[in-house]
Amino acid sequence: MKSDIIRDILDFAVQNNASDVHFSSNAQPVLRIMGEIKKVDIEPLPHNVLYEHLMMLLNEEQRRRFKENHEVDLAITVEDLARFRINIFEHVDGIAGAFRIFPPRIRSLDELNMPLVLKKLIQHKKGIILVTGPAGSGKSTTLAAMLHEINMSRREHIITIEDPIEYLHTPQESVIHQREIGLHTRSFATALINALREDPDIILVGEMRDRETIEYALRAAETGQLVLSTLHTNTAAESIDRVVDVFPAEQHQQIRVILANTLVGIISQRLLPMAFKKDRIALMEVLVATPAVRNLVREGKSYQIPSAIQTGVEFGMQTFERAFERLRQNNLISPQLKLSNFV
Repeated sequence: MKSDIIRDILDFAVQNNASDVHFSSNAQPVLRIMGEIKKVDIEPLPHNVLYEHLMMLLNEEQRRRFKENHEVDLAITVEDLARFRINIFEHVDGIAGAFRIFPPRIRSLDELNMPLVLKKLIQHKKGIILVTGPAGSGKSTTLAAMLHEINMSRREHIITIEDPIEYLHTPQESVIHQREIGLHTRSFATALINALREDPDIILVGEMRDRETIEYALRAAETGQLVLSTLHTNTAAESIDRVVDVFPAEQHQQIRVILANTLVGIISQRLLPMAFKKDRIALMEVLVATPAVRNLVREGKSYQIPSAIQTGVEFGMQTFERAFERLRQNNLISPQLKLSNFV
C-alpha cells in the first residue's frame, strides 16, 4: 500500500486489537477498541494530506464513483496485516474514512466460544439461516466462522455474494466462489438469480437489504440450497416480522408459509467485552425452527417466539438472558456487566 500515514495508523490499530479506525479531515485518527472510541495521540491530519492518501487507496473506477456520489465502499487486503472494509465519504469539514478490520485468519466456531447448536444448524442441506443484530455486533465474523466450519469438513460448492467481500476464504474441502457487488455482479438480486444456475450447495448473501433480495434468497432456500444471510434486526421475532413486512400486505400469508417451510434458525447477537482478555465475545439469542416454531411463523404469531425460545432448550435454543448467565458462570465476562446495557 502506498500510503505510509494510513498504513502506520492501521498497523497501530491492529496491534491494539481495534475493530474500527476513523480518519477525518483536520482531526486526530480515532480507534474503536472494545466498543469504545479512543483518539490516537498524534497531530490532526490536514484535509489535503488525508484526501491525497485516501485517494491512493482507490482505483480509477472507485475514484469516479466517489466523485459522482461523494462516497464509496471498497475492501482491501494489506499484506502481513489484515483485511479492511472501507467507506470513504465527504462531510461538512472535508473527507473521512471508516475502516472495519477483519483479521487475515478466520477463527473457528470453537475459538469464538459459539454455542454448539450453530454446528447443527449448518448441517442442514437446504433452508435459510439468519444472523441478525445491529451494526458492529459481529455478524460477519459469525457467518465467516460458519462457512469456515463447512469449508474445513465438507465437500460443497459455496458461493458468497457480498458488498464488499469481507473475509477471504481459502478453499479446503469445499469449492468457494466469492463475488462482490459492483465488481463481479450488478446486485444481490442479480447474483442470486444467476447463482441458481451455478450449481451451489450453499449461498451466503452479505445482507438482505431489500424486498427483491429477500424474495430471491427465500426462493433459493425453497429450491434446495442452504442460504446464510444477515438482517439489521435485534431479535428473532423482529427478524421474522421484518422479512414478512417488506412485502405487500396481500403477500404476507404466502411469505409466512415460505419462511415457515424454509427457516432453519435465527441467531441474534451482541458483542460483550471478555473478562480476562482484550477481546469481545458474542452474546446470542438462538431460535431453532422446530415444527412448533414453524407453526408460529405460518400463523403470524411471532409475538410467541420469545416463549418458544425459553422452552426450547432441548433443541439448542437460548434467550439472551440464558446466554448471559452462561457466559458469566463460565467467567467469560465480568460479573459487573449488566444485560440491560447490551439488549
